[in-house]
Parts: sequence; structure tokens; C-alpha cells
Amino acid sequence: MAAVQFRNRLTCQSAWIIAAGMIVGAAAIFCPVMPATATPAEQVSPAVLFDVVAGNTAELAAIDSNAAAITLFTSAIGPSLGLKDATGILSAKGLSAQMVKELGLVELAQSAHELMAALAAWQLAESVHRTQTANPPSVLPTLPPPARQEWMNGASRLLNLGDFFRLMADQPVPDSSSSTPQTQQREMLFAAHQLAFEAQQRAMASWWSLYNWKERVRQARGLARLCGTWQWTLHNHQNHREQKMVMLFPPPGYRPDNIPLPAETIVLGDSIYIRWERGGYVEEDSLLFVQDGHKKDRQKDTLRIEGSFVNNTGGWGSIVGKRTADCQS
Repeated sequence: MAAVQFRNRLTCQSAWIIAAGMIVGAAAIFCPVMPATATPAEQVSPAVLFDVVAGNTAELAAIDSNAAAITLFTSAIGPSLGLKDATGILSAKGLSAQMVKELGLVELAQSAHELMAALAAWQLAESVHRTQTANPPSVLPTLPPPARQEWMNGASRLLNLGDFFRLMADQPVPDSSSSTPQTQQREMLFAAHQLAFEAQQRAMASWWSLYNWKERVRQARGLARLCGTWQWTLHNHQNHREQKMVMLFPPPGYRPDNIPLPAETIVLGDSIYIRWERGGYVEEDSLLFVQDGHKKDRQKDTLRIEGSFVNNTGGWGSIVGKRTADCQS
């Protein structure tokens, strides 16, 4: 394979072009039908997790399996958290194995399990805290059933959860004539604070993973479409010279050591934004996929790329590319 060559490039002009392209691409893929009257976008935030935990105490306290967790997530928790995209796809039935893989549904379900287990641990820690502060020290928190403990430990992967369960199980019967109740109470309160904090952090991380799921799928599809070997021709209007080069884009997630890769690549629909950074030079490419022939021939090797580049040395011009080899890992 020919050596990979590239010259680094940058401009504000391309940013405007690709921004418009990304908006159009996003609308075409995910908004096939637009309402006649525009409505304000729904504001969602992981801050609503606090309200969900407080408002679903009994429901969260009853979960003891991944199946129960997904049922509660798709029916109530997910929509309450503004995770409608994840809720909808996890509720879908009859998806093919290829679609399940392409949409990353295994990883998506795992994020939902982690979220629900973190919320359950968070709710448990807060309930123990309330018990220890609102009641006499002689009142001990109730240890969850074994099935619930096993599910919470496995799904949440919280470091403090196992120790919290052991502390609850090892509590001796309090003796009002000793200082043991006060000592137990302090230890339990400290453990509850630790668990609640860790569960909050894990729940927020899982929320972001679920919230960004659609963007990850869209980006992965775009990168898979770009993957392969391309013959690029650049015309630099700064010096009126033409340069040919071989560009290799590896599969998503694969970063070979001997191939220079873009610092940033965004693909939305037919729009491509590529940013190169190396040795003080920066370049931005604003490109479009162009399909020769009928849409039914998309699987054939008729895909081209057309667009422009600019860099911080003053160079600017056009890019024309044609795929010469399919994607290879």
C-alpha cells in the first residue's frame, strides 16, 4: 500500500459549511416528519436523577433482576429521565441480530442495568440514612434479600456496595447500656454517605451513556462508511498545484500505530468534517459523500468524496476522492 501522505489544513469557512451539513444530515436521518409548528426543545439533564430516586422509592426497592430493571426503566424511569431514544429501542421487539449489533443494543442494555442498579443502591443508602437519623439508634436497617444483593452487586459494579451489605449483616443486637449503638450508627451513616455518593456518580455516568447512544450509533455508521482506502486529489489554489495521495481510514475504534489519523472526524449523513493536527499545522476538510448511479447500488464501489480543505499556512482548495479498497481491520 502506498505510504499515507497528507498536508495539514484549517479555516473558518469550512466550519460553517460542515455545520450546515450536519444539521441537514441529522434532520434527514432522525426527523423524517417535522411538525408544522416548531416547539421548544425539551430540556433534559442528569439533575433529574435526584427527583427520580425520591419519587420511585418503592419501585427501586423491589428490583432484583435485570429483567425487572429493564421493565421499570422502559415503563417509567427512562421517560422520566428524558431518555426516550434509549427507552424506545430497548422496548422494540423482533429486531434482527444484525440490527441489534449495529445499534449496540447489548451495550445499551448494560448501561440501563448499571443505571437502575446505581439508582437502587442510591435509594438504599438514602433509606438507611433516614432510618439512622430519624429513629433511635436501636432501630437497625433491613438487609435486602440475597437475590437483590446479588443483582445489585453484579449490575452496578459499585466498590462500596459489598462492604455496605457486610456492615448491615454484621450488626450486633444493640445494648442500650453500652456505647455500641452510637458507634454502629456513626459507621452506618458514614458507609451510607460513601455508597450514596458513588451511586450518584455511577448513575450520572450511565445517564450520559444512554443519552448519547443515538449520537454514538450515528457516528459509528458514518465512520464505517468512511472506512477503507481512498485515492484523494487535492488542488491547492494558493500555488495552483495538484497533489494525489492515498488516504487510509481504519474501522471505528481501531488505531494503527503506523498511520496518521485525524484529530477529529465527524460524519453525519453525507456530511464529513475532518480535522488534522500535526507539527504545528492544522487543517480542516469539509466534505460530502457523492453516490454515482442509483441508490440501490450503494453497496457497490461507486462512492466518491468531494469537498474542500483549508489550512493555517494559507492553503485552500478542493478535494476529490474515490474509494479504491474496502474497509479492512
